[in-house]
Amino acid sequence: MKNLAGMMKQATQMQARMKEVQAKLESAEVEGEAGNGLVRLILTGKGALKTLTIDPKLADPDDMETMQDLILAAFADARRKTEAMSKEEMKKVTGGLQLPPGMDFPF
Repeated sequence: MKNLAGMMKQATQMQARMKEVQAKLESAEVEGEAGNGLVRLILTGKGALKTLTIDPKLADPDDMETMQDLILAAFADARRKTEAMSKEEMKKVTGGLQLPPGMDFPF
């Protein structure tokens, strides 16, 4: 029974740490950019878009496709950084415990 009680205590501690990580990710900001900074955006650690800045040089009505591509590239850049930050924070919570492939904590 001691093992079960110990496991329950560890699970409760991990749950508390998970809540801390989720709060930290919610308040974290990650910047993504494309086109040498012509397009910049900021995502929260959970992937919500906070700001989008587009250099006025891109405001060419005859070339909207370039601006759209750069926005998507900046978003992808920020998203990769967000996922890396999230994985790093989760590693701290799980103590480096390797989860089975495809099993991620919900964010």
